[in-house]
Amino acid sequence: MSTSSIIGNQCQSQPKNRPGSLLKHSFNALWLSDIHLGSKDCKAEYLLQLLRQTQTESLYLVGDIIDIWAMKRRMYWPESHNQVLQQLFIMAKNGTKIIYVPGNHDEEFKAYAGFHLWDVSIAKEHIHTTLGGQKILMLHGDQFDSQVCVGKALTKLGDRLYDLLLLLNRHLHRVRTHLGYPYWSLASYIKLRVNKAQQAIGLFRAAVVSYAQDKQVDGVICGHIHQPELSQQGKIFYANDGDWVENCTFIAESEWGELQLHKWDEQEKCSFVIASISLKRKPKSLKQQVA
Repeated sequence: MSTSSIIGNQCQSQPKNRPGSLLKHSFNALWLSDIHLGSKDCKAEYLLQLLRQTQTESLYLVGDIIDIWAMKRRMYWPESHNQVLQQLFIMAKNGTKIIYVPGNHDEEFKAYAGFHLWDVSIAKEHIHTTLGGQKILMLHGDQFDSQVCVGKALTKLGDRLYDLLLLLNRHLHRVRTHLGYPYWSLASYIKLRVNKAQQAIGLFRAAVVSYAQDKQVDGVICGHIHQPELSQQGKIFYANDGDWVENCTFIAESEWGELQLHKWDEQEKCSFVIASISLKRKPKSLKQQVA
């Protein structure tokens, strides 16, 4: 596997169609997590634009799709959030394979692992096989909180502090929008500059990678920490698909066998590839060649 373009580098957008036509994203597989439907910070409108433009063989929902924690504090469910769910069900009805791995904010759904809900399969973990034959483990990541020295009580406290940051984010976004500036995340800016936050991200990454190595897979895709990343970690690759409350990012496997980290651009109404890994086809074993 070869790695190219690291987060923060200049990226190119998808090619635009003619004026008035709908730009289509076509993938073999797509991973989304930390959408947080039911939270005021969910960027449902942007996600809906992506889903309506996207064709994909498989769609993986990597936890915290519905924010039950937020709705227990205050019920919030605008029409745009309902439309996101409806679009997911439409995609499932039209043949997209959708697998949902619940996280900590929607942990109530973990009890339904192994069942189907409106054409959506629910699982605790899942392994995706790429076009090139690589095995990718998919999990949310909340199971590693104890290894990052964060218990459930501290997680909820941190969640409240994070909510405060996102509240400031919302007010800042209104001002920037009024002035004609694009979306910018204050929360992400602070996380990238606080040493303790960076240490926690590093511990989380190491725990996820170690777990994936024990599973003997080629790579792992997770969510949970709202920190998008696509990088090579020794013999396996680590991908975090980010979130839809501050980063608006996702992971996709292209139809030509490339794993990509995308970021949604609300002004261009399309996604930009900000990191990618070329997935070379795995050589067949002698037994497979004889067969």
